[in-house]
Amino acid sequence: MSGAAGGEAYDVTEAGARPRGGADGDPGAPAGAPAVDGLELKPALEAVLMVVDEPATEEHLARVLQRPRRAVALALRELADDYTRQGRGFDLRLVAGGWRFYSRAAYADAVESFVLDGQQARLTQAALETLAVVAYRQPVSRSRVSAVRGVNCDGVMRTLLQRGLVEEAGTEPETGAILYRTTNYFLERMGLRGLDELPELAPFLPEAEAVEGDSPEGIPSFDVDDSGDSQTDH
Repeated sequence: MSGAAGGEAYDVTEAGARPRGGADGDPGAPAGAPAVDGLELKPALEAVLMVVDEPATEEHLARVLQRPRRAVALALRELADDYTRQGRGFDLRLVAGGWRFYSRAAYADAVESFVLDGQQARLTQAALETLAVVAYRQPVSRSRVSAVRGVNCDGVMRTLLQRGLVEEAGTEPETGAILYRTTNYFLERMGLRGLDELPELAPFLPEAEAVEGDSPEGIPSFDVDDSGDSQTDH
């Protein structure tokens, strides 16, 4: 059922009346999108923010959750205030135009202890393969590394970042995705004077253009441990 108030179209559902979309920049539901507008907003925001790889804008969150941007913005700020008031070990921050979870600064020592624990352990086969793709295709985004390997590599990339073997190298102009490259520490560990001393393996890797169509930026990221890749890695 639908109605109108003040010239603005509304859809009336069991969840209540809400703008149909288009007014004041609020998005409507994309064609064929799952019906998520009936979900409780704050838990839905938390679930989405748990898997983002980069700060998510209010516009993007409003679009995927099929809610007005103003409602999303208010809910995000209320969540951030709740976490601070409760003294949680993480907080929700507005950084670079978007929202993302971060560990709270007061617990930096605990995070550092976890990151450094077992840092000298040998890299897994999955980590070595991922490092090889970065080395030969750098600068390269996470999704393109995942496309080359055929599995989600986010967890392994975090391991390589923590161990100082790769680092951020700007963003991709077309998509804004973060790019990664190997570090001087990588060269030191590999006993190389420069990248030109890498073995001639690059011709056996697919070109970036060949995997671009299968590696859209912005796909959900999933937290995994250092034992390998996501559950799709066999």
